[in-house]
Amino acid sequence: MIRACIFDLDGTLTDTIESLTYSVGETLKEMGLPAITKEQCQSFVGNGARVLIDRAIRAAGDVSGLRLEEAMEIYGRIFDENCTYHVIPYEGIPELLEELRKRQVKLAVLSNKPHRQTVKVAETIFGKGIFDVVWGQQGRIPRKPSPEGIYAILKELGVERDECIYVGDSEVDIAAGKNAMMQTVSVAWGFRTEEELKSEGAGCLIHRPEELLGFF
Repeated sequence: MIRACIFDLDGTLTDTIESLTYSVGETLKEMGLPAITKEQCQSFVGNGARVLIDRAIRAAGDVSGLRLEEAMEIYGRIFDENCTYHVIPYEGIPELLEELRKRQVKLAVLSNKPHRQTVKVAETIFGKGIFDVVWGQQGRIPRKPSPEGIYAILKELGVERDECIYVGDSEVDIAAGKNAMMQTVSVAWGFRTEEELKSEGAGCLIHRPEELLGFF
């Protein structure tokens, strides 16, 4: 029996690409570097802020990555102010979460986005009571695809691995679910194409949020 569900955030529950692209663009502008495209930014997302910014500044011309620390300081400040900029839930997600709560399913968020911004986005878009646990990237827990964050949330929720589903939209999420040895569902509406997900070994792929209800 499935009693819990852990979701990725960006590209799974919320369309955050505008906030990410804007914040990266403002960072590059402040550094005097040229802008990158929205498509580039989307392809760089998934492995945490540091990887995103490292890839962005290299794509913008700092091929050595020597200005990474400077970029991280600027991005941290800009993104903290703009992490909810034009962020919206994907169609059908609020209804899915409401139905899962009615079915007494425990809900959690595990994101590679910095913890402060993860909480801010989740609470701003969905309210404070919908999720039992919301965790972003924190120093004490390795980021995905490490399974450590999943294990810690399972303990927090009080459920076993075989009582929970992990849901995400990227190759990082597929790897995290496999590393945690738990049932993993990939969503086709996020930051990666269906073909990319299949090539990364997605075992279960859904195209609409309501399809997830079939697992409960």
